[in-house]
Amino acid sequence: MWPQGVIFVALPQMGPILVGLLAPHRLSGCYASYLVWKNMGGGFGRPLALPLGLYIVQLAISWTALILFFTVHTPGLALLHLLLLYGLVVSMALIWHPINKLAALLLLPYLAWLTVTASIAYRLWRDSLCPEHQLQPTGEKSG
Repeated sequence: MWPQGVIFVALPQMGPILVGLLAPHRLSGCYASYLVWKNMGGGFGRPLALPLGLYIVQLAISWTALILFFTVHTPGLALLHLLLLYGLVVSMALIWHPINKLAALLLLPYLAWLTVTASIAYRLWRDSLCPEHQLQPTGEKSG
């Protein structure tokens, strides 16, 4: 009965912790895109197409990677999406740097988060392809 009690106590605490871990890079990306938009003169002109277009594409791919990882349970395809997303965020930082240096720097926590999630997705993908890489429980002997 003890593990169930721990779950019921810890589970409600996970919501604020997860929001605290997940929200900062999303909010910093939103603020960074606002800084780029403001420095480019605002509006919806042609000069904003590339810097903010990349931002919109990376948002769409970010949500697609989440769906592939958590709903469809395909870590290999999710890993490919995360690597594509990593490349998009790096290119956004390189394009945004001449426009607004702070906006480019605000993408660094997001890149760190993508590094962690891509390494987890890689590990899950590798373990699903090669079961011999999985850790064996200490009481059992493999054949």
